[in-house]
Amino acid sequence: MPTPHRTDVAIIGAGPVGLFAVFECGMLKLHCHVVDVLDVQGGQCAALYPEKPIYDIPGQPRIEAAELIDRLVAQAAPFAPVYHLGQRVETLARQPDGRWLVGTSAGTEIDAAAVIVAAGVGAFGPNRPPLAGIEAYENRSVFYMVTRKEALRGKRVVVAGGGDSALDWSILLADIAAKVMVVHRRDKFRGAPDSVAKLHALAEAGKIELVTPYQLHGLEGAGGQLSAVTVATLDGEVRRLDADVLLPFFGLSMNLGPIADWGLALDKNHIAIDQATAATSVPGIFAVGDIATYPHKLKLILTGFAEAASAAHAIHPLARPGEVLHFEYSTTSGVPAA
Repeated sequence: MPTPHRTDVAIIGAGPVGLFAVFECGMLKLHCHVVDVLDVQGGQCAALYPEKPIYDIPGQPRIEAAELIDRLVAQAAPFAPVYHLGQRVETLARQPDGRWLVGTSAGTEIDAAAVIVAAGVGAFGPNRPPLAGIEAYENRSVFYMVTRKEALRGKRVVVAGGGDSALDWSILLADIAAKVMVVHRRDKFRGAPDSVAKLHALAEAGKIELVTPYQLHGLEGAGGQLSAVTVATLDGEVRRLDADVLLPFFGLSMNLGPIADWGLALDKNHIAIDQATAATSVPGIFAVGDIATYPHKLKLILTGFAEAASAAHAIHPLARPGEVLHFEYSTTSGVPAA
């Protein structure tokens, strides 16, 4: 049996917050091993919307998700993290010496002083609309994510949903697609106020058609290629929209998977943490990012970044007992050698 990898911190999840946790731990000279079920770094940013622009990263007025991941990977690189990609963490057990043994689906074992769970929303998948025969169109003309917006150039696109993803992609595709039709069951949208204002401005300019209050009703087409999407009001009024592509954005279904069996205090499929330290109810296990919750938390990437910093500082005495940590700003300390 292979000898377990020994490290200071095992990080579960290689999304943006998990990657920044590598940097924060590295600044305290803590070494990290990172496990992710995807075969690339980036989490949802890589899997769901690599070309989606993000506007709320400090110092970055606009940055695409894929570029953000590239920069976070580069920022973590000086600390030589070890990535175990394409693997899911299956087991987590406390050892007699108080350290943790992490086991993955690939048989990898990691012996760590502490564990940071940065698993986003856990094992995620799209919420599929209940449309008959939709499976025949999936990944051909029905897509739950946009990985390359140029593939939609000149297409007639129906976007379904009223949240941020639906609004963001509708706005982004307004100058790329031949036509963008936004279907929502209410006249009011749930997205950020600025996005709602942009959507209405584009609608007034004739670049987007708002199809409200309607909901998806059926699909027409052959061989996996859509020719139309039918929509209906709550009163049963049906309308036919000529379309080449349907983008249903109804959020992600959350599944914590094995994490649910680790004895952590949970709150509605999230891990409850102490806001000051990111500590969970189990000593030595920390949670950061979207999977972590506490009263009045804002689900923002920058919130997860702050939690990663707090977790790293809380972990230091566990990984380096008896060693005094002198806090220094990065402008003073620079980036220490790995």
